[in-house]
Amino acid sequence: IHREEAQGPLDARTQRLVKLAVAMGAFREGAVHSAVRKALKAGVTREELEQVVALGASTLGMPSSVAVYTWVQDVLDKVE
Repeated sequence: IHREEAQGPLDARTQRLVKLAVAMGAFREGAVHSAVRKALKAGVTREELEQVVALGASTLGMPSSVAVYTWVQDVLDKVE
């Protein structure tokens, strides 16, 4: 699995956005925090992170999406 992750066709930024989406779907606060930190290091913008949260709203539902949004903001507030 790790080899496919490193050698697959997705670039690092896209991989980080996918990992954020997976963490969101699993509703894991720590994993969301980690995914956001790693995404920022890979060059993902605040706007891109927020769009991923918005895209998840129809699947996760509004209460879960609001919770995930606050987890993303936890990290973004620390880097600004």
